[in-house]
Amino acid sequence: MGLAVWCADQAGPYQTIPYAGQSWRPEGRPSRQPHEYLRDGTAKALTLFRPADGHARVNGVTCCPNAVLHPWLRRELAAILAAMPGPPAEPAAGRRPAWERWQEGLSIKPTLLAELPPLRMLLVLDDLAGHKTPELVCWLFAHGIMPLYTPVGGSWLNMAEDLQRILKRRALDGQHPADAARIIAWYEAAARHWDASPTPFGWGGERAARRRRHRERRHRHGGSGACSCAPVPRNAGLWPLASQVTLVGRGPTQVEAPAHPGGLGIAPDSVVSEGCSISEAVSRPLP
Repeated sequence: MGLAVWCADQAGPYQTIPYAGQSWRPEGRPSRQPHEYLRDGTAKALTLFRPADGHARVNGVTCCPNAVLHPWLRRELAAILAAMPGPPAEPAAGRRPAWERWQEGLSIKPTLLAELPPLRMLLVLDDLAGHKTPELVCWLFAHGIMPLYTPVGGSWLNMAEDLQRILKRRALDGQHPADAARIIAWYEAAARHWDASPTPFGWGGERAARRRRHRERRHRHGGSGACSCAPVPRNAGLWPLASQVTLVGRGPTQVEAPAHPGGLGIAPDSVVSEGCSISEAVSRPLP
């Protein structure tokens, strides 16, 4: 449908503490971190990320209430929409079916506006109360943006979190920021460096390839067409087991007897007579 997909998330809080990580140091003189530090505030990072081309918009803040998050989202999203090409002509069926299509299968569906503009963007958000306020949702609808909330326990579906982990490693690993302002400066510098040469994100990768190869791996048995996902052990000592029930006898006097704890068991072709007890049959050695 030619819709732009953006992901929004808030990273942090990042504290003014020493962060573990690698650094370039002369041989024999590793970097040392103090064992005492002062907690001088925290920092957060507001992030908008487009997986298709890897571009991101990041802003560092010391706190992230709705009064800070919502104006920043409106300002950045309006700038993104202004740089996009114009919307297509209205289809014969109207604009509402395109909006309703993206609400199919949702357990909670936001009420759409009576008059809807052309749908131009999908915005992936975490399932937080601050992302569902009527003011923000109505503003998104009025500007042609459909909010899609990740399910409970499914925040990994928001690719902005993957970018935030990368930026955090580049900005803070091996560092000891003295205050929140320095954390914000380092984080925003890492984001500008990333945006100068962005990397597109997509579903899959090496982990998905390993899982696919594992599903396709099969173990054939006896040269036949039968196969299993896991190899079948061939250790002869596994039978008979202590908990295995062995069928004794061939005629009408067949009985079921447990396998001998010592592994002797009962011979399959042995016949138990009418007066033979189970203990006698079990104590009889195999031929």
